[in-house]
Amino acid sequence: MIVRIMGEGQVKLADSHFAELNKLDDELLTEMESGDAAGFRRTLHALLDKVRELGDPLPDDALEPSQLILPAPDATLDEVREMLSDDGLIPG
Repeated sequence: MIVRIMGEGQVKLADSHFAELNKLDDELLTEMESGDAAGFRRTLHALLDKVRELGDPLPDDALEPSQLILPAPDATLDEVREMLSDDGLIPG
């Protein structure tokens, strides 16, 4: 799956990694619902770091459609809320 981190670029991520990422996504959703701004920021950075770690970066000139778009590291709680689906940021 091609994943875009807003403001950074794209990575190709194997589907096998999504179970691990969904755990962080669930934690992020819980922190957002409780208004835990510090926890939200920490978990958002952990989620994005894990995507960068597990994914293979695509060249900057690649024009692949993104199947998943994640917020920038400095996104606010409200900005991320607007991006959420029923499953959180990551489907599944």
